Amino acid sequence: MRSKITWLLTLFSVLVMQFSFAQEKTVTGNVTDQDGLPLPGANVVVKGAGTGTQTDFDGNYAINAESGQTLVFSYLGMVSVEEIVGSNNTISVQLSEDAQALDEVVVVGYGTQSKRKLTDNIAKLTASDIDEVPTPGLQNSLSGKAAGVQVTQTNGKIESGVSIRIRGVSSIGAGAEPLYVLDGVPLINDNESNNGSPTNPLLTLSSNEIESIDILKDASASAVYGSRGANGVVLITTKRGKQGKGTLSINLSQGFSRPTNKREFLNASEYVELLTEAAVNSMGQEDGTAYIESFFDTYSAGTDWRNNEVDTDWQSLAFQNGYTTDADVSMSGGNEKTTYFFSGSYNNTDGIVKGNELERITSRINVTHKLSDKFTAGANLSFSRTDIDRIANDNAFVTPLQAIAQAPISPAFLDNGDPNPDTIYANFLLQDRHAYYNTVIRRVTGRAFGEYQFLPFLKFNSDFGYDLYYQTEDSFTGRLAPFQSTNGEAYASSLGTESYVFSNYFTFYKNINNTHDIEVVAGTEFNKTNRRFQSVTGIEFPTDDFQTIDSAAEITAGSGSTSGNRFVSYFARATYSFLDKYLIKASIRHDGSSRFGRNVQFGTFSAFSAGWIISEEEFLQNSEVLSFLKLRASWGETGNANIGNFASRGLFGGTSYNQRPGISPSQAENSLLTWENVTQTDFGIEYGFLNNRISGEIDYYIKESDGLIFDTPLPGTSGQSSIQKNIGLMENKGVELVLNTKNVLTENFKWNTSINIAKNDNQVKSLPNEGADIITGRSILREGQPISAFYLLEYAGVDPENGDALFYTNTENADGSLSKETTNDSNQASRIIAGKPYAEWIGGLTNTITYKGIDFSFTFQGEWGASIYNGGGIYQTANGDYFDNQTRDQMRRWQNPGDITDVPQARLFGGNGVTHSTRYLQESDFIRLRNLTLGYTLPEQTIEKMGLSKLRVYFTGLNLLTFTDYDGYDPEARSDAGSGAGVDFYSAPAASTYSIGVNINF
Repeated sequence: MRSKITWLLTLFSVLVMQFSFAQEKTVTGNVTDQDGLPLPGANVVVKGAGTGTQTDFDGNYAINAESGQTLVFSYLGMVSVEEIVGSNNTISVQLSEDAQALDEVVVVGYGTQSKRKLTDNIAKLTASDIDEVPTPGLQNSLSGKAAGVQVTQTNGKIESGVSIRIRGVSSIGAGAEPLYVLDGVPLINDNESNNGSPTNPLLTLSSNEIESIDILKDASASAVYGSRGANGVVLITTKRGKQGKGTLSINLSQGFSRPTNKREFLNASEYVELLTEAAVNSMGQEDGTAYIESFFDTYSAGTDWRNNEVDTDWQSLAFQNGYTTDADVSMSGGNEKTTYFFSGSYNNTDGIVKGNELERITSRINVTHKLSDKFTAGANLSFSRTDIDRIANDNAFVTPLQAIAQAPISPAFLDNGDPNPDTIYANFLLQDRHAYYNTVIRRVTGRAFGEYQFLPFLKFNSDFGYDLYYQTEDSFTGRLAPFQSTNGEAYASSLGTESYVFSNYFTFYKNINNTHDIEVVAGTEFNKTNRRFQSVTGIEFPTDDFQTIDSAAEITAGSGSTSGNRFVSYFARATYSFLDKYLIKASIRHDGSSRFGRNVQFGTFSAFSAGWIISEEEFLQNSEVLSFLKLRASWGETGNANIGNFASRGLFGGTSYNQRPGISPSQAENSLLTWENVTQTDFGIEYGFLNNRISGEIDYYIKESDGLIFDTPLPGTSGQSSIQKNIGLMENKGVELVLNTKNVLTENFKWNTSINIAKNDNQVKSLPNEGADIITGRSILREGQPISAFYLLEYAGVDPENGDALFYTNTENADGSLSKETTNDSNQASRIIAGKPYAEWIGGLTNTITYKGIDFSFTFQGEWGASIYNGGGIYQTANGDYFDNQTRDQMRRWQNPGDITDVPQARLFGGNGVTHSTRYLQESDFIRLRNLTLGYTLPEQTIEKMGLSKLRVYFTGLNLLTFTDYDGYDPEARSDAGSGAGVDFYSAPAASTYSIGVNINF
């Protein structure tokens, strides 16, 4: 009897347990928007129970609930939806847009966050902001799109380096570029060029694979990246597959390019006139005429220069028509368990400068698979190969743009078609025909990740990322190339840099009674980078047909090195929201780096921010005018570790003494060298009016960079010239304004406008050696002045009596004031701070208009307050001082007493006003039509029979118009040969590109 009772009790217990488990179960599903796109970070809450979760990046969720309970799905900017839990374990919902709320979600460090609850300053760009901009460089598509973000390409070469400055320049001696993070993997972004001009390492990325770019501007946003976030952080997220029917997308475009500007130089008759006059003024009528006519006879190659038989336009020979071919294809799709995205792209660009070409192929695979209700895993993998035919740097005689110095009386080619070797300067056409410089970059980036949902409110992420940057450079200079004294010279180098990062972190999320939202992220990260470089040079080749090192008769040089660095980090971030209107966030990161001194390798970087959504208060909730108003403030610290891998170490290297091996010191040790520290305070207002038909942001910030890294001189007896130290303080402060308007919003016609403008004031606060000025070439670092301000003689014009160039001298009076006088002796003149190389104001204006199937958009970008120095002016705008061809404005030179002009008398070898001075300094203010797109999408009923879901044809252009008073090639172009900040030296202008294309979706 007892055994039967025991058996019945056991059965009853099992039934009760089964019943209980039947009541509580795991519900999974997907949350999408009205277009079927996944919504990451959407809230899923069990109504009345106080438990909830958030959707992952693909919009998926899992939550424990009982049958009969109600799930509430909500997302900022969307109308909430309630669903009752029934017998089905899967509930997927589609949320519609709520006109009363902001709907943007941004990517932050190690997660996502709604724009509405954000207490940081983050600028977000989506695929539509960067698609179809016809440029190989991804960064160029960001120009004018984000407040306080300045994007500058060094010059018009295809591979040219690109600088991004977020809220000004934050460093002097360490790197000033932001940290780029691709799908959670910090990217290698070091310039590894060996021909003297920088390249853009991010050329290896294709815009067709980018889903969004989030730019972390203030310290609260970037502090979670600690020692690497001082210059801001650019988070790049690639596209992923979405649940539903698979799609195939194809984009094809073809374009051509031309220089945005050409300059006017003297033709043959004007050149003969000016040089003859200059020679006579310097040597007298008889001697000057004889001398210059002999010169003309020598460099006219037997042609009749007196009758202008030859009038060579060297500028047109340096430039060429550029062509661009773009093609990309992508496939995406998935189901509840697996989503995928595959893409491939091809770009072939002939640059606007002769001999400059690029060919790139890229491919990407992104896959995410849900192994169970709790475990999701995936991988991102991309490969690219970029092949660049390069030209010499701007300071080389054989670079094409220096051909403008050639005399127009010199023929470019001989009668047999060969380039003329007997020109004043080296004929770049000989270099183009008999030499080459080729750079090939192969890049692999990958990430494997897993996410395990322990509880509805707790998950664990583990990511492993890898970045391989492998570059080879090969050059050959044949025996007929300029300056080649041997039977050919070849150079070959190989560089491999690999970086891997291992991140592990927990995310805790809890929603309590729809009142308290709490999220905490905490984890660790390890990043290691290895670099290996080797090169070899050989000379004496049997013929120019043999162009590789193994055919060289003599190896004349070789080098090899290895280096690396490591970072280990611990980080945490917590956000709290009360009643969806009172917001708090805090973050901290503890970083250690092998680059710094042994006892100061670790640093702690923290940040705090808060926000108040005032429009959620009762006294504003029913406002018909004000739809959104948020105040936010933040403070935080970040660091800058962009220095050499062994900058703090005392280094020794091998040396040769009388052909015997030895060791010599190569760098002084500083065991106290540590991070530059950037402290930033930000105050912001976000607003929306008339159901957010008008919205925007206003921000004010102060950013101080302390412990600036400088090379400080050492006594000669130390054996070293300098040592790196943390000495110096610099400040950036400014304001940013963003205004977005929905001007017209009807079913068929929509017109949106976005305006951003930012002002940044930069000032050096403290320098080493008790604040002593640091003068480098034509720039100065001085306390109280902007970084790298121009420090030049002040040009005073022309003496109308004798044509002498005049300069100002400054004499200090007894009362401390200055008296200005003029002198024709530049050695007696005074130098002044005359301008700054970095813009004070930057801004952008974007309009997007759609009417039925027509779409039209354009972006204007502008910069104001900077100056640009024409470093080549002392040769090309020099009133006939030497034999270089001159800009046409030199024809208004002084010729007779009483002439009023700013161009001194022409004097060959006279040095009349050709010293470096403010004569060659100009304002570089400009407004540029950065890009324009006009497209037409065919109606669905027209393309359905073709089996297509979309067919769009479009025209797009880049750098179509430029408005500026700068009379050089381009107000944005700068020398790529290390001539200093803000210096233009035979620098190619940007390219204007016009493309037509087609988008096809199946």
